[in-house]
Amino acid sequence: MFWWLARRLGQMALVLFGVVSLAFLLVYAVPADPAATLAGPNASAETIASIRAQLGLDAPLWEQYLGFIGRLLSGDLGTSYVLRETSVFERIVSALPTTVLVAIGGLIWQIVLGVPAGIYAAYRRGGWVDRTVTFVSLIGLSAPSFWLGLLLIYYFAFSWGLFPLNGLGDPIIWYLVLPTFTLGSGGGAWYARMTRTNMIETLDSPFVRMARAKGMPERTILWRHCFRHVAIPLVTMIGLDFGYFLGGVVIVETVFGLNGIGRLAFDAISNLDTPMIVGTVLFSALFIVVVNFIVDLLYSVIDPRVRLQRA
Repeated sequence: MFWWLARRLGQMALVLFGVVSLAFLLVYAVPADPAATLAGPNASAETIASIRAQLGLDAPLWEQYLGFIGRLLSGDLGTSYVLRETSVFERIVSALPTTVLVAIGGLIWQIVLGVPAGIYAAYRRGGWVDRTVTFVSLIGLSAPSFWLGLLLIYYFAFSWGLFPLNGLGDPIIWYLVLPTFTLGSGGGAWYARMTRTNMIETLDSPFVRMARAKGMPERTILWRHCFRHVAIPLVTMIGLDFGYFLGGVVIVETVFGLNGIGRLAFDAISNLDTPMIVGTVLFSALFIVVVNFIVDLLYSVIDPRVRLQRA
């Protein structure tokens, strides 16, 4: 396990370095000038040149890259071009709680909506419940997040006044219902289909037929034995989704006016705010690789065979 952990940590470091380097280079590949964007459309060439000198954009690309890597290794993500004298790290940390709340809420909706529906549909396969779950899942997978979010805002917030229109307030859970449901509905549909498929395969396996032949209760077969086999792919998807959500869900945070990391990244891209773009990309990649690492550790807890392979 020691060498496995060392190898995984090394892989995580290489992935983060590659993602950050690629993000930095791709930002400079965009045919636009951040200094001109900050100066405005009516700025003179002298003003733009002065801003470029202040931001250090007049230096060669390799020099800017080495300076960025040096600052990054010392824990400095730089200062935002748009939010002057504002540390990128502090700004991202301040936006993180909103994204965490939305991510947890969306994940809860996915699990609550998808997993029980998939299990019941598999157990009653071929019946009207199975057909209904399959049809609703198809609709959930096909509905774009921005369309669903705007629809929920119009009816449940604007027309009927049941929920707040946007932002966060008190009680905070009331403000999170619509955005988290929007975030989790598509994933819930995917979880239902995946759980149904894996559960059907497990229910048709020989050990289930043997358990039924011995008179084991259906509830015990379903939850203690079958669900354990479905848990590994389910944990994988939950981990991947949670890491993705923590990286910032741009559409949901923008539609509902939430000042999370996704909204921060969207504004940074719109303003060509290079330090903020790279900072949000770094945090997104960090969340994903860390959550994947935790998921790998959970495999050993769920399935002892995985632990034996790594020993």
